[in-house]
Amino acid sequence: MRCAIAHYHELALKGHNRDYFEQSLITNIRTALRDLGIRQVQNLHSRIRIELPPDTNMDLIRDRLVRVCGIANFSLGRVLPLQLEHPDLEALSAAAIAEINTKSFQTFRVTAKRADKRLAMTSMDIEKAVGAAICAQTGKTVSLKAPDVTMLIELLSKEAYCAAGKIEGPGGMPVGVSGKVACLISGGIDSPVAAYRLIKRGCHAAFIHFSGRPLVSRASEEKVRDLVQTLTQYQYHSRLYVVPFGEIQREIVLTAPAPFRIVLYRRMMIRITEELARREHCWALVTGDSLGQVASQTPQNICAIEDAAELPILRPLIGMDKREIIDEARRLGTYETSIEPDQDCCKLFVPPHPSTKTRLDDVLRIERMLDIASLVKRGIEQAELTELSFPQSAR
Repeated sequence: MRCAIAHYHELALKGHNRDYFEQSLITNIRTALRDLGIRQVQNLHSRIRIELPPDTNMDLIRDRLVRVCGIANFSLGRVLPLQLEHPDLEALSAAAIAEINTKSFQTFRVTAKRADKRLAMTSMDIEKAVGAAICAQTGKTVSLKAPDVTMLIELLSKEAYCAAGKIEGPGGMPVGVSGKVACLISGGIDSPVAAYRLIKRGCHAAFIHFSGRPLVSRASEEKVRDLVQTLTQYQYHSRLYVVPFGEIQREIVLTAPAPFRIVLYRRMMIRITEELARREHCWALVTGDSLGQVASQTPQNICAIEDAAELPILRPLIGMDKREIIDEARRLGTYETSIEPDQDCCKLFVPPHPSTKTRLDDVLRIERMLDIASLVKRGIEQAELTELSFPQSAR
């Protein structure tokens, strides 16, 4: 029988709450694989077994499981019945040979683990017997220090499992166990990475994008939809709000001195996002701020912007430099989309010399000349909602 075995690390430390976290992970695995005819997802001790149909596309299974947050690593292989007193080494060796022959290799090693010490043979006995069979069948050589492929054999009480190597998962926590957060998302590199970092910690993200429409095209909106669809592969269902922000920016420009515009834009975005966050029952806001990267992310401006919020603002990238963020965006699969040209609201009415040390008193004085409540209400009323899902198509 073909199957996948998923391992987790952090969930094993959860004490009395461990069952809740494990069941959340199992639910997410079922969701990720729901269109692939998966028969059974079973919780074993410190591992999860996923029974696969005989004709399963293993590459597709791999692509789905590498995005299931909470999985530390997994392997794709097969399960055989096991008798503790008389293990069938011939059948086990044949299964191991079938699995390792799916790989291209010159050297290998066999690593066996016994979950039940009542097994008549030791782990080393199993390794020697299976390793000798692989050598005889394939003509390949053993390398204990640097093998091309490691043949993994897990021996449980009633069955044995073998697989040719492990595949790294994202780790972290199962999506949903840490509540909901509202992520401000642009078409840039940083904000999708920030959202992913919170998803990986078990949060379910709702997304809010501020478009320059009607003063610019929908290019940034289409780009952000693509980014959110990528992130939806990690959390399976997403809600994306697009807020037309161009006219609100124009009103700020007509009232505010040029150096303060960026901070005022951000404060308005925070207020609108917070109202949408409450609608979505979110406990925090998430931004892609990286300390000192642009004018709005200096220490003084961060403080001036945060003053507009009542909910906590989380900044998972605050201590990362641009190269680190780009590297993570590449791994995540959002980088190529993020660098496509677009017309973003952040590029509208940008002053040549924005304030980098904005005083809160100055901002509050300027905002008294704006009808803040009316502008927030307009943003909320004009917000457009799109729902996306995975593995189903977008709705």
